Amino acid sequence: MSGFNLTRTALLFASLSLAGSAALAAPASPFVAMAGTWSGGGVLSTTDGQQEQLRCRAAYDVAGAGEQLRLNLTCASASYKFDLASEVEYRGGAIRGSWTEASRNASGTLSGRAAGDHVEAAARGDTFSANLSLTTRGGRQTVSIQPQGTNITSVSLALNRR
Repeated sequence: MSGFNLTRTALLFASLSLAGSAALAAPASPFVAMAGTWSGGGVLSTTDGQQEQLRCRAAYDVAGAGEQLRLNLTCASASYKFDLASEVEYRGGAIRGSWTEASRNASGTLSGRAAGDHVEAAARGDTFSANLSLTTRGGRQTVSIQPQGTNITSVSLALNRR
């Protein structure tokens, strides 16, 4: 093999190796760890200082290699109930999708960032907006929701995989 061909072969091998390394180093979707059904509870806090205990059920359907997520979350307390559904896509650390809340006939968009076991997102709609934080570690998930413009100031949830 001539020096020129050897150099070309070495460069080709190096470029293929780097491309393979980049693909292996690409961040894994955090949606994969969320797949399945979850249940648990938490606390809903209101502007007048009241708190109510919530009971919740969640189902996460993950498609592809974790790029797509369909969520159904139902929570209820003595005075409140919410029934949330969303469809979200993950692309290179960014998440984007839509949501609907059936009991209040509300809907909107969802966008944010995801890395490792953590998701930070903003939900926006005509009549509702909130910031969301979600962490999944093994069979435990914590969710924090900070709504704006409602009498609910925060929702904190702890869910366990069923």
